[in-house]
Amino acid sequence: MNIFEIKNFSVNVEGKEIIKDFSLSIKAGEVHAIMGKNGSGKTTLSMSLMGHPAYDVTSGQVFLSGEDITDLDTEEKARKGLFLGMQHPVAIPGVSVGNFLRTALKNVWGDKVPVTEIRKRIKDEAQKMKIPAEFLSRSLNDGFSGGEKKKLETLQLSLLAPKFAIMDETDSGLDIDALKSVAEKIHSLRSPERGFLIITHYQRILNYVKPDYVHVMINGKIVKSGGPELALVLESEGYEGMSPVKNEGAKA
Repeated sequence: MNIFEIKNFSVNVEGKEIIKDFSLSIKAGEVHAIMGKNGSGKTTLSMSLMGHPAYDVTSGQVFLSGEDITDLDTEEKARKGLFLGMQHPVAIPGVSVGNFLRTALKNVWGDKVPVTEIRKRIKDEAQKMKIPAEFLSRSLNDGFSGGEKKKLETLQLSLLAPKFAIMDETDSGLDIDALKSVAEKIHSLRSPERGFLIITHYQRILNYVKPDYVHVMINGKIVKSGGPELALVLESEGYEGMSPVKNEGAKA
């Protein structure tokens, strides 16, 4: 069963078409990676899939577990089980990490889980990830290092346990130790019921989160698809040799 499906998806930004008739199907339990250089449309794809109002979806559909979520707002997509790990998480001074997490979980779980249990789950998961208790009282992403921001995102991912997660350049700005810690946590969350789309410039995160499929994106389209070995080819040869072809491995 396809847990996430994008059909003939096109997106404009300020009147310019960035994503062009993009299609991709991902089955439950699979991890797909999209690789591409700067300006290929990767972040536009992730933000528009999540419903950011600055991105104008001009055609196509997006399905989560068979349900058409194309026209839902961002909040409702999150409630349905779609998660986006952003390339540049936003800082919100005055809003603590703990309050942010409690609010997010309350919105997803509703009254099914008591507030005391939500607090306990946050504390327990933070301890598992070796996140100090004082981290939860800090303002959200305010003054955070790159590693701290991405660690917080993986904490959110672990707590929310979404059906499908889009991780947009999670490896951006991370040193080797932070990358390994974050990537290993993402790998631990793989399951037969969940899917992942990992968007990245580099192959290094794929050393820890091995994808089932790798897709090369250039000018808003998938131009080549293959297995995890394709990431190694890109690492050694770059993107210049990738010419536009039919989405052969994208399972469109």
